[in-house]
Amino acid sequence: MPTSSASARTGLPVLVVLVALLSFLFPVTAYTADRGAWAPNVPYTVGDLVTYLGKGYDCRQSHTSLVGWEPPNVPALWLERTSAPDTQAPTAPAQLTSTAKNHESVTLSWSASSDDVGVTGYEVFVNGGATASATTAGATTVTVSGLAANTTYTFTVKARDAAGNRSAASAAHSTTTSPPPPVDTEAPSAPTGPRSTSVGSTSVSLAWNASTDNVGVTGYEVFVNGGATASATTTGATSATVSGLAANTTYAFTVKARDAAGNRSAPSVAVSVTTTNAPPTRSKVLVGYWHNFDNGSTNIRLRDVSAKFDVIQVAFAEPVGGAGSGTMGFTPYNSSVGDFKADIALLRSQGRRVLISIGGANGTIHLDDATARQNFVASMQSLITTYGFDGLDLDLEGSSLSLNGGDTDFRNPTTPRIVNLIQATRQLLDQNGSGFLLTMAPETAYVQGGMAAYGGPWGAYLPVIHALRDRLTYLHVQHYNTGTVTALDGRAYAQGTPDFHVAMAEMLLRGFPVGGNASATFPALRPDQVVIGLPSSPQAAGGGYTTPANVHKALDYLLKGQSFGGAYVLRQPAGYPGFKGLMTWSINWDQFTQFEFSNSHRAYLDTYP
Repeated sequence: MPTSSASARTGLPVLVVLVALLSFLFPVTAYTADRGAWAPNVPYTVGDLVTYLGKGYDCRQSHTSLVGWEPPNVPALWLERTSAPDTQAPTAPAQLTSTAKNHESVTLSWSASSDDVGVTGYEVFVNGGATASATTAGATTVTVSGLAANTTYTFTVKARDAAGNRSAASAAHSTTTSPPPPVDTEAPSAPTGPRSTSVGSTSVSLAWNASTDNVGVTGYEVFVNGGATASATTTGATSATVSGLAANTTYAFTVKARDAAGNRSAPSVAVSVTTTNAPPTRSKVLVGYWHNFDNGSTNIRLRDVSAKFDVIQVAFAEPVGGAGSGTMGFTPYNSSVGDFKADIALLRSQGRRVLISIGGANGTIHLDDATARQNFVASMQSLITTYGFDGLDLDLEGSSLSLNGGDTDFRNPTTPRIVNLIQATRQLLDQNGSGFLLTMAPETAYVQGGMAAYGGPWGAYLPVIHALRDRLTYLHVQHYNTGTVTALDGRAYAQGTPDFHVAMAEMLLRGFPVGGNASATFPALRPDQVVIGLPSSPQAAGGGYTTPANVHKALDYLLKGQSFGGAYVLRQPAGYPGFKGLMTWSINWDQFTQFEFSNSHRAYLDTYP
């Protein structure tokens, strides 16, 4: 249809107008089909009868209804009936019978009534009193609950129409509810084989063998030194983690099973466990990515991560249903959900923090609209709640973040996928409280690369960092797979060198002009928010690996102002004592190389009070 026609601009085709006029002048006396209450997105045919707000309407031309096309709004489609008020009651329902029952409910069914306009519902009466309604003409069944056991009830049903006319009552149907079920007084058997599966400084994970019961076990209760402390609420949950314990202390644990009637078993035999010593207090952090897949490095269970890591990033939650769906998923690799949750609880009991990281090199995420944003928030909150994660890490790469044309101010972004990411992250932070951590792991092009150019991927993380800096825990830019990058002194530095690490870190510690515009300076982050991201081994990245000795040269300069004689000169000669630490990709590759990264750098960082 040509878009320049008058009918296209007004929204009603010329043909519709002509048909409406002819229908008005020459009403069609066709077979009338009672379609009940009008509804949108329903195909209607000429002659169909509907009701809307207590009035009847005849369909004047076939169409599929839409919201906004309610019968009073479109006289071209619907003709209001102007006949006398409906005073005819429906016929009485027939063949009332009970199709199922138990000790507290009865399910009834009946044959549909007929009406000159249309039946809109039914009312069910118990011993003469109304108790339940079926609200549509097609609902000819209902379950009446809240009845007494082993008691006879008499039911009748009446039909009603839109005008409020009610039929005569159906023939009565009487039935007797079932006797009450026998009282369960038999307790489950005592759980056997209680044992500790992991021990931390403030928690102990326990497991036991399932109990049996004449009806069914509904849960277990764990007792610490004789007092109840935690419950496993499903029949299959034969494990629990008890938290809030004191370090280096011996506890006795017993377990009881319970059934639906509240019967409790005798306690299991006791198992004694001594918690470990409290972890050391550290001023500098070591952050590591544990990856949920095997890429040739090594497969390591989460609970077995080296104790030298303070923050463990679980990589990755990825989109399901396409990059633009916003819905995120995560399935533990080589682990059950229960075991993975127990591993997280164990690490947390040791004073460590476990975050869920989103994205990665293959997990492209596009939050281009409100629906994707809402899906993202809902699915991520479900993962956070299910597993007990301590925070969220944004590791977005590729096209996940890219500035649209005309989006030139990092302080006021307009690109939808950036705006929606900021809003979604803020909502998750608010939902999970002030203790919920936020970290980010962008590539240098997305951050420091924004000094030379701002657009597309260049500087695309800057609006996200800036908008969330009040809740940002750590920013650990990836100092690898990046080539050379221009620093504050205008010189380009190559990855894998002490100069590169110092220069890239100071850009965040001092701030820098965005897109070469001195009036648009990206403000400095706090030193305790800045962490350097490094490969843990040459195999972990395509480029950028730095030997521990060269990393320590860079850190001596950054933290203490102790120069190694490199080309880059700190703008703040005394250095930044508050600089927070190191991040690595990955924990798995670190184990592959016999913990070279974590051992050497943990020992170095621990020299700082």
